[in-house]
Amino acid sequence: MNKGKTRQNNLKNDLFIRACYRQDVERTPVWMMRQAGRYLPQYRAIREKYDFTTMYKTPEIATEVTLQPVDFLKVDAAILFSDILVVPEAMGMSLEFFEGKGPLFSQPIRDKKQVDQLRPIVPEEDLYFVLEAIKMIRKELNGRVPLIGFSGAPWTLAAYMVEGGKSRNFTYIKNLRYSNPELLSKLLEKITEAVILYLKAQIRAGVQAVQLFDTWAGLLDPQGFEQFALKYARRVFESLKNMGIPLIYFAKGAGIWLEKLKECQADVLGLDWTVDIGWARNRVGDQFALQGNLDPTVLLSSPKIIRQEIVKILTNFGKANGHIFNLGHGILPNVTPENAKVFIQAVKEESVRFH
Repeated sequence: MNKGKTRQNNLKNDLFIRACYRQDVERTPVWMMRQAGRYLPQYRAIREKYDFTTMYKTPEIATEVTLQPVDFLKVDAAILFSDILVVPEAMGMSLEFFEGKGPLFSQPIRDKKQVDQLRPIVPEEDLYFVLEAIKMIRKELNGRVPLIGFSGAPWTLAAYMVEGGKSRNFTYIKNLRYSNPELLSKLLEKITEAVILYLKAQIRAGVQAVQLFDTWAGLLDPQGFEQFALKYARRVFESLKNMGIPLIYFAKGAGIWLEKLKECQADVLGLDWTVDIGWARNRVGDQFALQGNLDPTVLLSSPKIIRQEIVKILTNFGKANGHIFNLGHGILPNVTPENAKVFIQAVKEESVRFH
């Protein structure tokens, strides 16, 4: 933790960092997953000029978009504007984004030859645009709030790479798990090494925390979660443990395996909205900080209801350190900017009495 303190000593607002390490805070820090996104008019104005790929591959644009919610919402942390699928693209897969359909890999991973052809990444060459954006963002933030970097977790990246994009039933990756677990493990090994190199490069470039997004962890059964998701996420965190910054694991749908999640080696566990945060806190004790976990659809309701639901979560967590307020998943694009502001401000106001 001392090393972490040293890395963060230039921050004007270090509430998020202190909460990650379960230190004393005056109020609960708050940020939102997907806070740089389509609900903001400022974002949509840029999106009208550029396609999504150009946005995340142009450091100047990524910087501007990352800073928008910091300026508009006054959140306690910025999160890098990028995409989790830059890693498989850097490994040699052809990736395109289509309006209304999302990402698409033209040649999904379906056999051993394709796995063998995946190349090791060199972040400074393959993902230089991300690292340049981090440096620019840090300069523009000037210590106002910390910058969170991120990657997709190995299992979630594998799911996209094998399915070829978004999927309803994830039949290809689940079939691979049962029919050829050795090949899936080999794929996950390669992805894990790439994720470790990528996140280490992000940390060297200047991010002050990292979050591993395991969006599709909930697809698995208990044994599968342990064998194909948790095992590789843990390896990532073990490799980053001595780099002096907080590590966050957000495994959507995996709250039912909280006892297993305690093995992940992160500092913070992100919870989706299906988990009672008080129940989770009672089970993890002082081992982890917890992040979450308001249902994103609450932000479609009235300011009164938003505040009520925030108070419920704060009350359930109780008077203790180690809570970072967030949504249980990303903010929805049809949320009004005014309600997003209500959310941030209400957390700031209501959480003071819990510290």
